[in-house]
Amino acid sequence: MAANYWDSTQAKHFTYTKSELASLRLALHPNPNTNPPALPFPETRHLAIYTLTNLTKFARRQTNIRQQALATAQIYLKRFHLSVDVRKTNPYLLMATALYLACKMDETPLHIRLMLSEASRHWTELGVSETARLGECEFALISTLRSRLILHHPYRALGELGGVFGLGVEEQALAQSIVNDSFATDLALLYPPHIIAITAIFLAVVLRPAGGLPAGLAAHAVAPAVGASAAQSALAGFGGLKQSGPKLAKLVDWLAESKVDMEAIVDATQEMVSLYECWESYNEKVVKEAFAKMLKDMK
Repeated sequence: MAANYWDSTQAKHFTYTKSELASLRLALHPNPNTNPPALPFPETRHLAIYTLTNLTKFARRQTNIRQQALATAQIYLKRFHLSVDVRKTNPYLLMATALYLACKMDETPLHIRLMLSEASRHWTELGVSETARLGECEFALISTLRSRLILHHPYRALGELGGVFGLGVEEQALAQSIVNDSFATDLALLYPPHIIAITAIFLAVVLRPAGGLPAGLAAHAVAPAVGASAAQSALAGFGGLKQSGPKLAKLVDWLAESKVDMEAIVDATQEMVSLYECWESYNEKVVKEAFAKMLKDMK
């Protein structure tokens, strides 16, 4: 395992530019207008929100599944779907398999029979009763990821920087919820973990005094941590940061001295704002129906 993110396979093999991600995804279905499906397929971000909320709901049934394992599972799925079109998979089997593998990597493993049993109860659409199927899917997932499974998450940087900036309990909790939500975006494929952590701290510091939504909503899988209008206000606040209070002024001074990539921070903030805007039009039923039709057509 690389203790340093910059020496890790995550940095060397699974960090992309936006144009690279677009090219990889386009290669999976280069002619999208050929034989269009009768039921329009949901947009990528709605699929990611569906994955995030469903995995979080599932984790609430298992008290030993940690947030880091949920984050790991979502990144595994994002990487996998750069090589395999979601339309050619059983998304419920993949979610269960990714979480099963992530728990192993988090050193909090679940027995394969328990995972399959719980997944079958949680996702009646799973359609799998043999543990061998989950094992086969795990092998395919590991193979597609080229056995590069070690991940560095923003949570460590968030904890360290929270102390540096003197975040309160509510601000720290809101920042963690924003990091949790970030796995519904491509940020983990675009930027180092510290960029995501700083972005979450910025949003939390700006939104908490402004009456942003209470922290921890993402943990309940019913709503994003931040409303779209509040996130837009935070983005607009970039113009006069140092006049926005001592904590934000301290953050700005620290960023100036540390030479952190401010373009990356701004872009990551815009990505989160865009996510929260997209979340307002998200409809779980639409995604569920699209998956049901897709699985029916595959039989």
